[in-house]
Amino acid sequence: MNIDLSSVTFWVCASIMVVLALAMVLARKAVHSALCLAGVMVALGVLYATLNAPFLFVAQLIVYTGSVMMLFLFTMMLIGIDTAEKIGETIRGQRAASIVMAIGVAGLLGFTVLHAIVGDPVGLDKVNEGGNAQAIAQVLFGRWAVAFEAASALVITAALAAMVLAHADKPTPKERQRERVERRLRDYASDGLPLGPEPSPGVYARHNAATYPALLPDGRPAPGSVPAALEARGQAVVDQVAKPAGEIEAPKRGEA
Repeated sequence: MNIDLSSVTFWVCASIMVVLALAMVLARKAVHSALCLAGVMVALGVLYATLNAPFLFVAQLIVYTGSVMMLFLFTMMLIGIDTAEKIGETIRGQRAASIVMAIGVAGLLGFTVLHAIVGDPVGLDKVNEGGNAQAIAQVLFGRWAVAFEAASALVITAALAAMVLAHADKPTPKERQRERVERRLRDYASDGLPLGPEPSPGVYARHNAATYPALLPDGRPAPGSVPAALEARGQAVVDQVAKPAGEIEAPKRGEA
C-alpha cells in the first residue's frame, strides 16, 4: 500500500487550519485570535514546503508568523486588549464601502481557487528550472524591485502609524522629581507614610526569595513587601520572629 506523504500532510494541516480559523473567528479575546492566526500561518508554511516552494515556506514563517504577528500582538498591547470597540461609523458610508470591498475580495479569492482547480498551469517547469527560490528572487529583485521596496516602505509606514494612533496622551502631566519629593514630604507629615520606596522582599531577612517578607529595623515583617499574588496563594513565609533592633542577627555567608 503506497501512502502519499504530501496528501497526508495536506489533510492533517488542512484540518488544523480549519479548526484554528474557526477558533480565531469565535474567540472572545483578541490575543487568542492572534495566536490562532499564527497557527494557521505555520500550517500554511508547512503546505508550501510540501509543494516544493522553500522560499514561500521560509517567508511564511519568518515574515508573517514572526514579524507580522508580533506586530499585531505589540499593537494589541499598546491599545489594550480590554478596550471596548466603537460600533458607530466614524466615516460616513464606511459600512457600505466595507461590504463592497469584502464582496470583491471574496470574488477574487473564489476566482483564483477555481482557476487553480479547473485550469491547467503552463510554463511553471520552465520558470523553475534553476530553482523556485532563484526564480522568485529574480522576479522580486529584478523586474519588480521598485514595487517591492515601495511595499516595504508602506509596511514600515503602517507600523509607525499604528503606534502613533495607539498612543494615548496622559490625563495628567508627568510628575517631576521636585514634585514627587514635595508630595512624599506632605504624605509623611500628614499620614506618616515612608519617604522612601517600600522595601522589596528579602531586605534584612535571612533569605532573598520573593516569598520572604522584608524586615523593618525592629525585626517586624514589613507589610506589603511580598507580592499580593503570593500572599493570595498562601506561599508567603510569615514565620519571621520579631526581635528588637539590637538583637537582629546578621545573615551568614551564602544565606543572604
